[in-house]
Amino acid sequence: MSAAVEFDGLTVERGGRDVLLGVAGAFTAGRVTGLFGPSGSGKSTLIRAIAGVQARVRGSLTVLGERPGSAAVRRRLGYMTQSPSVYDDLTVAENLRYFASIRGGGVGEVMERVGLASQAHQLVRSLSGGQRARVSLAAALVAKPRLLLLDEPTVGLDPLLRRDLWRLFGELAGEGAALLVSSHVLDEARHCDELILLRDGRIVAELTPAELMARTGTDDMDEAFMRLIEAAGELAR
Repeated sequence: MSAAVEFDGLTVERGGRDVLLGVAGAFTAGRVTGLFGPSGSGKSTLIRAIAGVQARVRGSLTVLGERPGSAAVRRRLGYMTQSPSVYDDLTVAENLRYFASIRGGGVGEVMERVGLASQAHQLVRSLSGGQRARVSLAAALVAKPRLLLLDEPTVGLDPLLRRDLWRLFGELAGEGAALLVSSHVLDEARHCDELILLRDGRIVAELTPAELMARTGTDDMDEAFMRLIEAAGELAR
């Protein structure tokens, strides 16, 4: 299967220093790829580079066979940022109709998928944090993108909503989309088909959850990540 995203020697400078350090990797359509690592490891920077909105990017990066940020990619890309990227003074339906008018797609189906049909006519500013996150997700989904970049989509959400969102991510992958989902909550790694583990701007490992557990001898994802870090440190000496 051809890669939806491929990168090699990818280096990104932010604030006068390199925050991604020559990383290489790839992920394919039809799978949920989890991008995991502690805060400050470079997850958001990698997602921004793939989305084509990050400056000072060096190295090779191909997105859906095209240059990141190109018109051909933007038409097929859904991007959910960490902060809600919707309008507080519009209702849920008005927000989604606005994004659909720009990018195409339908509103009713996507509201149903993210569980917002009953809030369709509420102003976004009146919604809970979890509901606002779902509006942002719906805005990313409205054009039925082939590639979804979701930056910390479950942060601050209750366990039930997190479960529902991960279930939705799996359904979208099953329909053929490529998903890159970032999180600093390592336990969520078990919901993914494959993992990219980042630390200090470098990729520590690219593997499946089963391979991670087998390699580290534990099914505790936080402990597994720490064992990988310790092993990488030993090899570097």
